[in-house]
Amino acid sequence: MARKIGSSGPQTEAAIHKAGLRLIYRHGFAAASLQHLAAEVGIQKSSIYNHIESKQDLLFQIVKGHMDDLLHAADRDLPTEDSSPSERLEAFVHFHVLYHAERSEEMFVINSELRSLDPENLAYILGLRARYEDKLSTILRDGERVGKFKIMDARVATFGILAMLSSVGTWFKSAGRLSKEEVAAMFSDMVLRSIIG
Repeated sequence: MARKIGSSGPQTEAAIHKAGLRLIYRHGFAAASLQHLAAEVGIQKSSIYNHIESKQDLLFQIVKGHMDDLLHAADRDLPTEDSSPSERLEAFVHFHVLYHAERSEEMFVINSELRSLDPENLAYILGLRARYEDKLSTILRDGERVGKFKIMDARVATFGILAMLSSVGTWFKSAGRLSKEEVAAMFSDMVLRSIIG
């Protein structure tokens, strides 16, 4: 049984989120139970409700926490519009690949369990996701406007590029042949070659 850590406070809440992510990754949202979660954290099941209202609330908190972290990191790390579209696109690709390669379990849960969110929670998360997607769409449109990129539809290109980049979380292994930085450089080269006019 997991070591008891107490039933209240930020340490317990963080442990609940971490254990919840692990359980959903292993068993799926439908099969993960709050009883298993309490046992994993080392607290009574009733104490779980000091931190989450339900299993649905847990999933929402996990997904929202990820999206908040992603948006904050992107705002902090990506270059401003003073940089050229090519520089911004290269930086975006590197950022996205590295971020997802380092969080493969989290990304699997986020992408596979969106369907398990209730309609209100899903709408909120899709709004956050759209904010992130708009960062790439803006780069592509800026590059198209100055004649640097040749794109038929920036929105479709955004979805295609993000799907390719996000796939790294499903196959990248830190002990594999290539480092995450090398993979990011290869993806950046592929993306730029595909759209430079």
